[in-house]
Amino acid sequence: MSQTPFHWPVRIYYEDTDAGGIVYNANYLKFMERARTEWLRHLGIEQDGLLEQGIAFVVRRVEMDLRRPARFNDALKVTVTVKMLKRASIVFEQEILDDAGLSLVRGEVVIACVNIAQMKPFAIPEPLMGVLSGAR
Repeated sequence: MSQTPFHWPVRIYYEDTDAGGIVYNANYLKFMERARTEWLRHLGIEQDGLLEQGIAFVVRRVEMDLRRPARFNDALKVTVTVKMLKRASIVFEQEILDDAGLSLVRGEVVIACVNIAQMKPFAIPEPLMGVLSGAR
């Protein structure tokens, strides 16, 4: 699936860094999560609306390649690209870039659609699938 990546800006705050002054590794996952949420919002999809319908998107798998560190006060850009859209899941490619466009982190994130009551896979509803398919 090919698309122009969605971009979300992130500024590094002191709270994002470790004792060495670089971004703590788990915070990159938070930045990726925020970018995916904003991508959905950009498409007109609010996750609280999905929760009211008894469905949620949950992370099933993450693969992350930490290439270069980010530091306090850096301005970053987090990208979101749909690699594959399946019946009950979405595979994302994400990248975190510095202000010069240098790749700091690359990741692949698999998100599953689940029925909240049973916490089992659930087919992405057709109207939602139509919006997601159109975002290619």
